[in-house]
Amino acid sequence: MTSWTEVINYVRVRYEVLEESDEWLRFRLDTAGGRTQQVSVHHLPDTDGQAWVEISSPVGRADEVDLRRFLELAGAPELGGAAVVDGIALLKHVAPLEELSIREEFERPLTLLVSRADVMEHELTENDHF
Repeated sequence: MTSWTEVINYVRVRYEVLEESDEWLRFRLDTAGGRTQQVSVHHLPDTDGQAWVEISSPVGRADEVDLRRFLELAGAPELGGAAVVDGIALLKHVAPLEELSIREEFERPLTLLVSRADVMEHELTENDHF
């Protein structure tokens, strides 16, 4: 059984935390070519009697990217989903917290999602804002 505190501690030990609250963390990972990518992890409220963890990484400002192309690129099978939140195009992955394996169900999706978000940000914006 994994707790939200274990997820927080795992992130704090391994990554540069930029901002945090009781329910989320925002941190940065290094990616290819000297680029970096921000990622957020949220503790989602129990809606079905089970807590969830959401990993998300920004690709660009929604009004500055081709959203159709964004959705096409986000359709890759290794990704969880795509969304626009507060005007930011995001890649997202959600997993149940209680049975979460830190290595297989957190770290692996985290690194895949962050890597893909960075590639998409570079392709869609030609920048490294996030």
